Amino acid sequence: MTLPPRERIAINPLQWATPRLDPADPLSERAWLFPDPGFVPTYAAALHEVKGAGFDAVSLEVLPTQTTAEYARIVADAGLALAPGYAAIDLPDELPAPGSSARSALFDDMRRKAEESVHFGLNTIFLAPAMTFREGSVRTQEAAAIGAGFDADRLDRMTEVIGEAADVFAAAGVRAGLHNHIGTWVETVAEIDHVLAAIDPSRLGASFDIGHLAWLGVDPADVLRRHSDRLIDLHIKDLDLGIAAASRDGAHPYSWGPSRGLFREPGLGDMDLDAILAALPEGFGGWIVVEVDSTDLDPTESVRLCARWADATFA
Repeated sequence: MTLPPRERIAINPLQWATPRLDPADPLSERAWLFPDPGFVPTYAAALHEVKGAGFDAVSLEVLPTQTTAEYARIVADAGLALAPGYAAIDLPDELPAPGSSARSALFDDMRRKAEESVHFGLNTIFLAPAMTFREGSVRTQEAAAIGAGFDADRLDRMTEVIGEAADVFAAAGVRAGLHNHIGTWVETVAEIDHVLAAIDPSRLGASFDIGHLAWLGVDPADVLRRHSDRLIDLHIKDLDLGIAAASRDGAHPYSWGPSRGLFREPGLGDMDLDAILAALPEGFGGWIVVEVDSTDLDPTESVRLCARWADATFA
């Protein structure tokens, strides 16, 4: 297997966006700062740190509190290129009728994400079901990574919405890849397989997160091999697999694992990243985006460790 060149390896600078709510508490839950207006200057500074640490590309993420033009400026100021971004499509409790204005409104954010991708010259995107913390969201609030609260009808509705979202992107010239994520209604391998079987490959590819596969307790390499003909891009991360197993065994909410150090910089966790990368199809030309969803290291040091791993792996 010939791995992608180093210039196709990007990072998502989550390290700055997910600090502990209480830095003095080693089990404190994590913040999510992307929607915070005060995060914008931190984000701009973080992009410079990413460049200095050794990455030349970051995943596209225009903050909800900034304009596309402002985002373009801070990316250019940092001297960075852009890799495909991420779109999350929500499933309402009741799905509006096809053709209705309410149904169309479900995809407003998808249209915005499509426009951003096209504006920056990107033609692929990671498409995931949205995490939700509404009442009854057992996979975020009660039991993550075990397929809690499975409902076949809901999965069919989620699949329908994912397919429509993929069509929105396709109309703009952007190819969507299904992105699996713990805490969503497409969490387990069976659910991933269901969505991909139901939606034609011409409409939807696959853009997996190997860390969220490993959190399930499955072999990510097997999933990559089985869906190699649909693979577009990839999120790569490393995990403490003991914490992952404990989070499943104890039926814990989504936040339990990250608060205990589930996520690790690549090469510092327990995943066999070399074996997983070896499962990529020959000639794979997509982007690989490194993610450390949360860390207790200084964010810049975390990104430096990620860059050292990328340099060694994709030399």
